[in-house]
Amino acid sequence: GVAFAASVAAYEAGHIHRHELTRPDKENDRVRNIESLNAQTGPGMLAYKADVSVDALLDEASSMPPLLEAKGQHDVMHTIWRVNDEQRIAALTQAINSLGDLYIADGHHRSAAAARVAAARTAAAPSGDARHDYFLSVAFPDEQMQIFDYNRVVHDLNGLTPEGLLAAIGQAFDIEAAAQRARPRSSGEFGMYLDGDWYRLRARENPAADDPVARLDVSRLQDSLLAPILGVGDPRTDERIAFVGGVRGLEELERRVDDGRSAIAFALYPTSIRELMAVADAGLLMPPKSTWFEPKLADGLLSHVLD
Repeated sequence: GVAFAASVAAYEAGHIHRHELTRPDKENDRVRNIESLNAQTGPGMLAYKADVSVDALLDEASSMPPLLEAKGQHDVMHTIWRVNDEQRIAALTQAINSLGDLYIADGHHRSAAAARVAAARTAAAPSGDARHDYFLSVAFPDEQMQIFDYNRVVHDLNGLTPEGLLAAIGQAFDIEAAAQRARPRSSGEFGMYLDGDWYRLRARENPAADDPVARLDVSRLQDSLLAPILGVGDPRTDERIAFVGGVRGLEELERRVDDGRSAIAFALYPTSIRELMAVADAGLLMPPKSTWFEPKLADGLLSHVLD
């Protein structure tokens, strides 16, 4: 990926696409962090549609000895190369700007907080093109992005017995008992863990082809099962549902049901980066907890110091 300072103006104009709503409390935390440090230390993770010219420039830069290497959480290695030749910087800047739109993959709160800080500082002392008009970013080609599944657990069965729940689900899904953990094999298939047993579910109805949000598996599960059968309302606020990142494995789903914290668990097929881009291109929002990007970018390896 390439690290750079991205334009707040491009973000606010929609050229750096958002696909999620932010939470005010988390956004406020980021604003306080930036203002306290007078710097951004946490980069937003962006994606772009893979481009051979950018790839060539990054391959060239990463053929040199690295500036630094650091091991982060889960033994993830972070390696940084510095591009300090003016011609290469100009070529890389032109290549990135020629990509057209970028997409926020992970870092909506960081981006929104940076925009708020920029607006406040500009209002206090208009200065034209200032350092606060940019925010720390690292962009990766879409074909290199790794997205894990983002699974769901529900705390109760909405008054149903396991048998009654299976009968209700069978009205909208084909159900198959599974001899082992049912990791979905393709989009449209779901794993379900209930009362000590795994099942495979496949939705019978296909969503509207022209609706990129309705086509998402997270939407299909919510609209066809979680809401009408289990009574889960807005997943942003309903306390009966919780979310488990796929990096924890299906074993975590089993543990939460077996120890009584939840009554039922659902395993989903990972959302693809192209599905995310389709939603963003349409100017729409992803449902909450649709994507789990891994590995995560580390805070503090790079900083964008403000005024």
